Amino acid sequence: MAKTQLGARVDDEIVELAKARAKDRGMSLGDYIGALVREDTSRLRQRGLDAARRFLDEHQSVFDDAEDAERHSPGTHAA
Repeated sequence: MAKTQLGARVDDEIVELAKARAKDRGMSLGDYIGALVREDTSRLRQRGLDAARRFLDEHQSVFDDAEDAERHSPGTHAA
């Protein structure tokens, strides 16, 4: 597939975050940006976020109960 060079101006912080994440994923910066665009345009990311929201909406009480039990269990002390 042919490649085209792009130029974009972004904050230095964004550049460093993107470089670090690309490295974490074992990708070049260009491949990482391409993957983000593909995910966005295929709505994969949004579908994942929507699924996570539905899961939390259905099961939030389980997490709340577990946190409450942890806070109120004997022998648990704040540092």
